[in-house]
Amino acid sequence: MNDQPRILFVCLGNICRSPLAEAALRAAAEREGVAMEVDSAGTSDNHVGASPDSRAIAEAKRQGIDISRYQGRQLKTQDFTRFTHIFALDHNNLADIESLAPADRKCRIQLLMDSVPGKNGHAVADPYYGDENDFSRTWDDVALAADALVERFKR
Repeated sequence: MNDQPRILFVCLGNICRSPLAEAALRAAAEREGVAMEVDSAGTSDNHVGASPDSRAIAEAKRQGIDISRYQGRQLKTQDFTRFTHIFALDHNNLADIESLAPADRKCRIQLLMDSVPGKNGHAVADPYYGDENDFSRTWDDVALAADALVERFKR
């Protein structure tokens, strides 16, 4: 059985924060040679099949990462047994995830920034109603969390 970590990032629409978190962790894991499965989803179905927000795509591109082919998807019941860890990007999504979690879930559910020393209880701010600077701040948070997760899962 494959015991590598399987990580799912979840925000509301899966077009801003969670795709950036997915991209940041993929890049950090590859850079450090840590094998893991990484994906992202949203608690709502508003953007299923949609590309990430153009500002998220631009921020990822500034980091040397192409997320233009990512497609929004909604959190599914199967995700609770497929993934080892589900990370919520904020408190509202954490509550939604926990309310949807079946009793037989196999994953650990927590707030993403709880993975970063000194950031326990912090949410990744939603940049959707902001500008490029807000997306840059979001990247800073998810990149910090990605580095912390890679350290945690190094074997």
